[in-house]
Amino acid sequence: MKIKPLGERVLLKRIEEDEQVRGGIIIPDSAKEKSQEAEVVALGTGKADDKPFYVKEGDKVLL
Repeated sequence: MKIKPLGERVLLKRIEEDEQVRGGIIIPDSAKEKSQEAEVVALGTGKADDKPFYVKEGDKVLL
């Protein structure tokens, strides 16, 4: 199913962090923080004044 945002909205998908750190220690879900990084999945049609978006599909952004 493809989702298309309306207006000047942007659809994002959180980028999941790795399960392990460099030392090989596995981090349990209860100790993890939510990822602060996301990927732009889709863009809306924009506003009536036709200003372009500053991001494009596939860009990585911080939340």
